[in-house]
Amino acid sequence: MADDVNRAVSGARARLIVGISGASGVAYGVRTLDALNDLGVESHLVVSRAAAMTLSQETTLSLAELNDKASVVHKIGDVGAAVSSGSFRTLGMVVAPCSVRTMSEIATGVTSTLLTRAADVTLKERRRLVLMVRETPLHLGHLRTMTALAEMGAVIAPPLPALYAKPASIEAMIDQSVGRMLDLFGLDWAPVRRWQGMAADASE
Repeated sequence: MADDVNRAVSGARARLIVGISGASGVAYGVRTLDALNDLGVESHLVVSRAAAMTLSQETTLSLAELNDKASVVHKIGDVGAAVSSGSFRTLGMVVAPCSVRTMSEIATGVTSTLLTRAADVTLKERRRLVLMVRETPLHLGHLRTMTALAEMGAVIAPPLPALYAKPASIEAMIDQSVGRMLDLFGLDWAPVRRWQGMAADASE
């Protein structure tokens, strides 16, 4: 029964933890859930209270509609949830977007919510943790925190536009960033426009 519950069996469906914190850019988390649905990857969602407020300001989605995009939803205060344990096997975790507060809490290891606890567990289990940090400009404290996290094994992946892809909309820019983030977990999402080399006439 335990193996069935934890999917810790051969051929188990891949699963990824998705944290959404309160930084601007909640669309990155939304599209991550959409992408995981497209790819058949089980998503475990944790949304901070601040993220729920950002959702109402930046999208037309309700929290219930956001939750419906996830395979499993965990309450932010449920520190006894499956994703709080290293024995619950996953591909890792992405925080999209990741606020500076969330980033800083993860870096200290002093976690106060399920979101940061799950991230801490991801690090201790040596699984891939990707933080799509949304802040600019960055002061020295931010940079030192990012360095500390990188030394712990996290990947700092600010969602920056890939202009070589010639995005025609904000949605296309978001999808490119989400797809490149998913590359870090070995997941290939169709909307990503990949570099094919310099056009022949560009070097003439």
